[in-house]
Amino acid sequence: MTDTQTWYIVKHSAGHCEIIPSDEATEEKNPEIIEQWGPFSSQEEAIARRVGLIRSLKCQPV
Repeated sequence: MTDTQTWYIVKHSAGHCEIIPSDEATEEKNPEIIEQWGPFSSQEEAIARRVGLIRSLKCQPV
């Protein structure tokens, strides 16, 4: 059985959003996460969604 990687978009307290793999999307590993979106099946899909979040002013560009 293959383990597929999923991706999340997480918003940090500074206001910028970052794309990270699902194994890093926990508050224990990233305590500064204030909001998250996902999971997304590919990193490309997460990038496209992040662009939409920046355009809707929910995230600041890095």
